[in-house]
Amino acid sequence: MKVAAVKKPGGPGNLVIEERPDPVAGPGEVLVRVRASSLNYHDFVVVMGGIPTPDGRIPMSDGACEVVAVGEGVTKWKVGDKVLSLFFPGWQSGQIEAAGFNSVPGDGADGFGAELVAAPETAFTRMPEGWTFEEAATLPCAALTAWRGIVAEGKIKPGDWVLTQGTGGVSIFALQLAKAAGCRVISTSSSPEKLEKLKALGADHVINYKENPEWGAEAFKLAGGRGVDEVVEIGGPGTMAQSIAACRPGGHISLIGVLTGVSGEVPTAALFSRNITLSGITVGSRRMQEDMIDAIEANGIKPVIDSTFPLEKIADAFAHQASQKHFGKIVLTV
Repeated sequence: MKVAAVKKPGGPGNLVIEERPDPVAGPGEVLVRVRASSLNYHDFVVVMGGIPTPDGRIPMSDGACEVVAVGEGVTKWKVGDKVLSLFFPGWQSGQIEAAGFNSVPGDGADGFGAELVAAPETAFTRMPEGWTFEEAATLPCAALTAWRGIVAEGKIKPGDWVLTQGTGGVSIFALQLAKAAGCRVISTSSSPEKLEKLKALGADHVINYKENPEWGAEAFKLAGGRGVDEVVEIGGPGTMAQSIAACRPGGHISLIGVLTGVSGEVPTAALFSRNITLSGITVGSRRMQEDMIDAIEANGIKPVIDSTFPLEKIADAFAHQASQKHFGKIVLTV
């Protein structure tokens, strides 16, 4: 089979296409033909060598696949089924018990940057009805992260105010899911062109954070002068103070990314005095993914896809991601 592989020490020049033996489905496993994957920031860090992995690691955590063989004892899937990977294959439901990435495809284990993958039958959910493989491949990391942050943890309800940051995959899915839930959304970006696209997707208000560095106070005012109920925080320490300033008393912040750094100063007094809840979010469980797919089907949500690359052009896909010119998800066809 054809695979993409990250050679040490990483970087775009060390991302190669090579041939490896086809895997075989063992007992309790299914063999899937990967049809599409999509790029996430986590994949980018792996490919660039920022997360240590064994030499030759196959990247990509997302996989939209077709079952081509089933191992002994498999009851959930049959040949021809369309299935979707899980970021945490071992986290089936309930609270997360292990925060490590040992089983994450494309990180602690080989991922979906390959034509064929063998994995336990519990490592997949169904795809949404009527979705293409390219569309479905956008869901397992970015969409599920947004779902867990604003729905499973943030418990948004109709009429709530949700603040999203930027135009990455998680933020756009958060905007779409929040609007589907009847919420009002404030979105930030530094690009006037992207701000217009956010409005076209349904954002009620947009803020250019470069022109307005005190965007937290602006969001607070826009939310009826009471503050927002939920913040999708993707910046980390560099944006946390503004997110806290945007929140209503008793609001919720989903800490999803650390694009501005892994540590920094946080105004803890403002956090606790406003009784704000801060939740660390790393994707979600199988049950959450199933719930999200049900909600997506009920609301007719479709992903925003920026561009599509064949697996052979995976290095070009990551270069496009690094340019930060994209709006929505970058997809690989396998």
